[in-house]
Amino acid sequence: MSAPPDPKAPPLPVVWLPRRSRAVAYTVAAALVAGSVVFAVLLPSRFQLPDRIGVVAFFCGIGWVLYMLGRSRVTADERGVTLVNAFRVHRYEWAELIGVHMAVGDPWPRIDLADGSSVGAMGIQGSEKEAARRAITELRALIRQRGEAPEPPRPPDRGDAAEA
Repeated sequence: MSAPPDPKAPPLPVVWLPRRSRAVAYTVAAALVAGSVVFAVLLPSRFQLPDRIGVVAFFCGIGWVLYMLGRSRVTADERGVTLVNAFRVHRYEWAELIGVHMAVGDPWPRIDLADGSSVGAMGIQGSEKEAARRAITELRALIRQRGEAPEPPRPPDRGDAAEA
C-alpha cells in the first residue's frame, strides 16, 4: 500500500468556516429574539414596559452570544492566518505558525505557535468530520509551504578556538 500524496495547498486567500454550527447559531439567535418580542407583547397587563424590555434585552443578549459563536472562521492569506474565535481575533504571520493538530473528539483544532503556545481555531469544527479533516490538511500544507524557512546548514566545526 503506497502512502497518500502530499496534499496541495489551496490558493490564497482561503476561508474555512463552520457550516452547521453557524447555521444553528444564527437560526437559534433569530428565533430567540423574535420569540422574545412576541412573548413580551403577549405578557399579561400586570407586566409593565420595563419588564417587557427586560425580557427582550435578555434574549437579545443570548442572541448576541450565539452570533459571536457563529462568526468563527479561519482565514489564510499571503501574510498569514487570521483566527476569528467567539470573542477574540488573532492574527499570525506565517513564520509564527509551527503546525496544527486535532485529536479525536476535540471540538476544534489547535494551532501550535513558535513561542511554544497554542491557540484554538474555532472556525474549523470537529463535528463536521470530513470538512474538518480537509481544512486541517489544507492548513498544514500551507504552514509547510509558507512557514518559517528551514535553518541553513551549520558550517563544519573546525575546532579552532577564537583568539582574544
